[in-house]
Amino acid sequence: MKEAFKDPKKKSIFCAEVALEKKAFDITILELKKIASLTDYFLICSGRSDRQVQAIAQFIEEKMREKGVRPMGVEGRKGGRWILMDYEDVVIHIFYEPVRLYYNLEGLWIEAPRINSPEEKG
Repeated sequence: MKEAFKDPKKKSIFCAEVALEKKAFDITILELKKIASLTDYFLICSGRSDRQVQAIAQFIEEKMREKGVRPMGVEGRKGGRWILMDYEDVVIHIFYEPVRLYYNLEGLWIEAPRINSPEEKG
């Protein structure tokens, strides 16, 4: 595993940048390491269709694999409404926008600090 990917914050930012390349929007990175034991970071982003959601997930998985990192698990790939990718210290949620609004993960984790996403920087 590359040095940068030992740092979960760098890993989450890299995945956000990759998602942005596939036109993901409303990208949010939540830092959970001090408030939950399940993971260090959530990366949450949206796509405008189920096909775009699937393309974002496929591209993240491809780019991570190039870096020598494989997900522990991927769920929801077939439906394309909400794909969850578990990279242990980074969990990625890729939503079809109406589904994201319904589940409101940011609202559930309101106390989690936000990390600036590539979308906000550029």
